[in-house]
Amino acid sequence: MATRAGGPTVAADDTRDAETRTGEGDGIQGTAHGSAPVPLSVLDLVAVGAGHTSTDALRTSVALARLAESRGFHRYWVAEHHSMPGVASSSPAVILAHLAAHTSRIRLGSGGVMLPNHAPLVIAEQFGTLEAMAPGRIDLGLGRAPGTDGATAAALRRTDRPEEAADEFPRLLSELTRFLDDDFPDGHPYRRIHAVPGPVQGTSPGGVQSPHRPPIWLLGSSGYSARLAGLLGLPFAFAHHFSAQNTIPALDLYRESFKPSGVLAEPYALIGVSALAADEQRVARREVRAAVLSMVRLRTGRPGLVPSPQEAEAYEFSPLEREFAQQWSANVIHGTADEVRTGLDDLQKRTGADELMITASTPTGEVRVRSYELIADAYGLPAA
Repeated sequence: MATRAGGPTVAADDTRDAETRTGEGDGIQGTAHGSAPVPLSVLDLVAVGAGHTSTDALRTSVALARLAESRGFHRYWVAEHHSMPGVASSSPAVILAHLAAHTSRIRLGSGGVMLPNHAPLVIAEQFGTLEAMAPGRIDLGLGRAPGTDGATAAALRRTDRPEEAADEFPRLLSELTRFLDDDFPDGHPYRRIHAVPGPVQGTSPGGVQSPHRPPIWLLGSSGYSARLAGLLGLPFAFAHHFSAQNTIPALDLYRESFKPSGVLAEPYALIGVSALAADEQRVARREVRAAVLSMVRLRTGRPGLVPSPQEAEAYEFSPLEREFAQQWSANVIHGTADEVRTGLDDLQKRTGADELMITASTPTGEVRVRSYELIADAYGLPAA
């Protein structure tokens, strides 16, 4: 049976009867360190710059994950994108397994896995495996967009009507949750199907039940997932970095819709923020200009590797491109460490976000790592 509350259809049994938790024990709620107003985290797009390979980009990701762990960032997420030469994160689960092997404490997760692109059982198996590799450190962030263009979405979903999968998001979410919890009811066609690694192993003769299960987050850039996350009592992550005009309305909707659940007693929302700190303001401007040019090309059907700062400086934007570039860069907090800290503080105050997840808009790996180092220093985060 399903209920509708002003938007997404929600399975009535998706909010399980359970002792309501604060979210602290399973890593949903982080701890703010130093002078940071809220916990700080990292979103990695695994950007591939001109003159570099995906191997280079993934090595940067390892270096960045290690830095984030040593400096007290709460979590490190990888986003799913497809058919984009400048973004090497088409397979978050594989990248997260690699990062798990090079870290020991920081939470790792998807920001996010695009649920309609995959069978729920496959995601449950992948993230059950990740949980077995890094117990108590895995987050499962889910989105309903394809993370790519329509043709690529059709190829991923093996259908010429990929938009229908997005409309089925609540059903797919319910199915995935039941695979993770191994609690399909008697009579359900999937009752005897089990996601392994998973809870079924603990109920088998001689089995030991793992105490962990990756918490589910809903991701969004509009009100749909905000309302659904609220109705289900799940944590919510909003993509402020590319949908800034919708941030406050979506967070308000999430909080207004929130119903306490077995996962959270109160709403918990993070926002993705594009921010880049550099030792000199001019360096930050040059790097951001390269990232903006990459986005202009993507939005005009010309995706490619992220251009170098030198190429971006020499590029002449058309009037329409310049308008887009100005709008996009206006939402990128960049400059010196103190300027970025001030911008992040102001954004947190305006939105009331419970956590800031920072993504660095730059094609240069060394600059990206340095940016997080500078932000950590600006807030006095603990040193390794």
